[in-house]
Amino acid sequence: MNAVREIPLNKLVPLAANVRKTGAGVGIEELAASIGAHGLLQNLAVQPVFNRDGAATGKFAVVAGARRLAAMKLLATRKAVAKNAPVPCIVQETSDPTEISLAENFHQLPMHPADQYEAFAKLHVEQGLSVDDIAARFGLTPAVVKQRMKLGAVSPVLMQVYRDGDMNLEQLMAFTITDDHTAQERVWSELSWNKDRHMIRRLLTQGQVPAQDRRAKFVGAAAYEGAGGVILRDLFDETDGGYFTDAALLDQLVQAKLEAAAGDITAEGWKWCEVMAEFPHGHAAGLRRVYPEAVPQTMEEQERFAVLEAEYEALAVQHDGEVSDEIAAEFERLESAIDAVRGQEAYRPEDVARAGAFVTLGHEGAVRIERGFVRPEDMPVVEPSSVVEADDASPGEAPDSEGEAIGSEAAEPDDKAGSFGGQAGRGACRRGACARAPHLLRRRRQPAYLPQDRGGTGGVRKRRRRRHGSAGGRGTA
Repeated sequence: MNAVREIPLNKLVPLAANVRKTGAGVGIEELAASIGAHGLLQNLAVQPVFNRDGAATGKFAVVAGARRLAAMKLLATRKAVAKNAPVPCIVQETSDPTEISLAENFHQLPMHPADQYEAFAKLHVEQGLSVDDIAARFGLTPAVVKQRMKLGAVSPVLMQVYRDGDMNLEQLMAFTITDDHTAQERVWSELSWNKDRHMIRRLLTQGQVPAQDRRAKFVGAAAYEGAGGVILRDLFDETDGGYFTDAALLDQLVQAKLEAAAGDITAEGWKWCEVMAEFPHGHAAGLRRVYPEAVPQTMEEQERFAVLEAEYEALAVQHDGEVSDEIAAEFERLESAIDAVRGQEAYRPEDVARAGAFVTLGHEGAVRIERGFVRPEDMPVVEPSSVVEADDASPGEAPDSEGEAIGSEAAEPDDKAGSFGGQAGRGACRRGACARAPHLLRRRRQPAYLPQDRGGTGGVRKRRRRRHGSAGGRGTA
């Protein structure tokens, strides 16, 4: 047996004959952190270095332990250890360096991941080390430590299945969404052919609300947790957002937030305002509806509108074809300005006095407000002599005072202004701009009486006002 000697760190040099070539520099940071916390747990194997004349130089080449040497050199550069700190070494005077290096690396057996996960969990639970302490002592990030501790907390029954090779790491990770060992074991026993991690997680979170649900988006994680709710988070999927475990509490928070939003709607003077998470399509089908009407523009607004339209048309003539980003931005600025001075719309006071509104939750997790619904008993009595014959009515026009029945088949007027809000020339000039900048395509603006999201309201047909001009017809709010 070769004796162990303590050799100053600055007298140790790496040996080119070390057989570990691939990945020799991987994990040096982690190894340095471990040596700094726990000391050098395994001696280095070295050989003396001789010069060309065969004389000893006082240096020693590391035959086995090149990564440990690199980690200690790193600690020395950071002044965590002295440059001449004593290092326990086994001096191999005559052994073949290649054989010694191969012997040390060839017989290494890494820990099974399950043993590693359980050991991290024990350091936290039994030794009382914090996540940050463990991370610092092993050169890991706190997030990685949390993941390994979570894996170590999975049911021992399932951990043994993983050790036996009957469960892969992806499946084991899926079980960390809950700490309930009974539920974990039950789900594993009930799985059939589909043992995908997504299926496991779905079964473990039944009855819970995913963070992508519109209710969860509307309330928000902070408000939910502030009210005492618990969110199960998947440490292995940062984009998932977790699961809201108390659906009843979440529904209560949704209702409370909708009722708060309804206060502003009630202040508008509507006869009634109903608050509910789901839009009552069946109930609304028995109601009629009134819509906002255009508010006449002032002379100044009409003049401003005409100036902007002229500027737009001049720019269109000048740049008829593909345009630069600067010109496309100018088109967009002019369109925004035109929309800003376009005639506004408002409900008639008598319509507000007899109609009501629904405050609900939209599909994207935002408040959805539907105004102008009139109950049958609140509809005004129409004298027979004032009823316009169907043949005399203009196509697409709805009664102004009686309102439109939900589900009626009102005709749609032609949208002569096109999708760009101006004359035909505007549409033509924008083809090049839109080819270069597709985001400039202007969507037709929905009338205020249509839902704010795309859910629709029963069989109501969309009635679009002409986009060009400022007078006449119903428009958008």
